Amino acid sequence: MNKNIEQPIPQGKYLSAVRHADLVYTSGMTPRKAGSLIYSGKIRVLDPIESYRDAVRLATLNAINAAEACLIEDERISVILQLNVFLNAQDGFTEHAKVADYASDLLVENFGDNCIGSRAAIGVASLPSNATIEITLVAKIS
Repeated sequence: MNKNIEQPIPQGKYLSAVRHADLVYTSGMTPRKAGSLIYSGKIRVLDPIESYRDAVRLATLNAINAAEACLIEDERISVILQLNVFLNAQDGFTEHAKVADYASDLLVENFGDNCIGSRAAIGVASLPSNATIEITLVAKIS
């Protein structure tokens, strides 16, 4: 674990991640750097899916960093048991799974093939601070 990794800054009264035994649960992570929201607004029907890649990756990276902050020396995340991808989507948007694949891709880059258990890609009417995306995950530690 790298203690020098930039940790997400909670936007309310909660922890970024909490550990119970060999599981870590993250809070909802939006695409923020140093507490500032970088990507906001609706995912629009007519925009290319690729235009949301960086927002998804940043939110996912924040979730990874929060989870890894719960590890002690010589521990690692072995599997993501559950990944939830919440999309601030415009009415009529139906490509949720394709946008969520950007989160899955980053997790595979970090933890290897077959690292993801279950996943949900969920369209919502709004997200905190009008964020484009919010990610939560449950990770198993080994």
